[in-house]
Amino acid sequence: MGIMAKKLLIIHPSHYQTRSNLTIHKSRRRALVSLTLPYLAALTPAGWDVELIDEQLVDIDFEAPVDLVALTTWTINSFRAYEIADRFRERGIPVIMGGPHTYFHAEETAEHCDSVGIGEGENIWPVMLEDAANGRLKKLYRSGPVPDLHGLPFPRYDLLDLRRYSWFKTYSIQTSRGCPFKCEFCSERFYLGDGYRYRPVGEVIEEIRASKARNLLFADSNFAGKVDHTMELMEALIPLKVRWSSLWSAYLCSNQKFMDLAQRSGLLHLNIGIESIDPDALEEMNKKANKVQQYEEILTNLRKRGISYSLNFIFGLDTERTDVFRSTQTFLRENRVPVAYFNILTPHKGTSLYERMKAENRIIDIQHIGRWPGIFCNIKPKHYLPEELEEKVKRLYLDFYSYPSMLARLPLPLTKSSIASWVVNLSQRKFSFGDGAAENFDDY
Repeated sequence: MGIMAKKLLIIHPSHYQTRSNLTIHKSRRRALVSLTLPYLAALTPAGWDVELIDEQLVDIDFEAPVDLVALTTWTINSFRAYEIADRFRERGIPVIMGGPHTYFHAEETAEHCDSVGIGEGENIWPVMLEDAANGRLKKLYRSGPVPDLHGLPFPRYDLLDLRRYSWFKTYSIQTSRGCPFKCEFCSERFYLGDGYRYRPVGEVIEEIRASKARNLLFADSNFAGKVDHTMELMEALIPLKVRWSSLWSAYLCSNQKFMDLAQRSGLLHLNIGIESIDPDALEEMNKKANKVQQYEEILTNLRKRGISYSLNFIFGLDTERTDVFRSTQTFLRENRVPVAYFNILTPHKGTSLYERMKAENRIIDIQHIGRWPGIFCNIKPKHYLPEELEEKVKRLYLDFYSYPSMLARLPLPLTKSSIASWVVNLSQRKFSFGDGAAENFDDY
């Protein structure tokens, strides 16, 4: 008889509904097929029997016979992740934890698990599993030099129950890591490495073919961090006849050749971090690539191509003009922007913004930053009281996703891109009116 494989449970925790409602957020179906769980399964060496749990879709069996539990953790689900870890450890089951949250909160995380992984998983995941199998887990594993993105394994989608996902399911594909820009508020470049790496085009295409996906989300911090590489990839997408969504910098929407190729290759929805229509606020954020005078041209280029898009905004900067909310509403209305997300400037740990705000004693409730869905002001703004800023941002959501606004902004749902815009608007309306403007990217 062969040696029986050890049982590994990899869990993506859900999060609580709100800070005052500790009900666990659940969904009957999800549109987006997450990459993290099946990719960790693909990195798992032989000798492990792997089960994947997305808690947003299925309940966790805390009495399941299992040899090791692994939790992938973001700050928004960290409190729930700790609760899950504590319950398994009460049974004597070892727990390991990793993910973006552990990069900045390793000490805190270590209080709730047997081992913490810091950094990208390719270097440390197999080592942690080998040590767990041999009973020699260390408290901390830190990834060495950032891994090369050649030869990455394909995600184990076969371990997911794809019946739990909607008929219009969208697969997450990663083509790169990192970002060439250094925005003051962004922490991703720390745990993804201070640089930009990308996968060979042929390997990305083979992964798409293997997944048999028709709808894709390129889950990159910046899909077009190296324009020539991105154009090579988009050219290779054309024969696949897929529909895809992603995020890149606003200035690229003025590049006619780039946008023509994006359209031909199947671009369905584009997310753009324009952040503000106030030039002084952009300068404060170190968002040098964004030029307010180009915004109208950028949005016209998207609209004439029939491409659905969404814009990200940030409010609460010291240099922004006090009429920014009114002028933003006018900008959105005049340009018939299909989707927008409104955020309050948040000092995430590790960023220069965090260090500056901390030195100025302007951070409120430092332990709860990023822990809860919804709109929260974690700083002492220059122009408003914190609760005033929260109310202004919530009002933006309510106005923007009102039915009169949707009917005025959105084209008739006659094409895939216009249908996508309507789907996101209806989803965001539900969250904005029900949960106080908690963002929902499930249908994005």
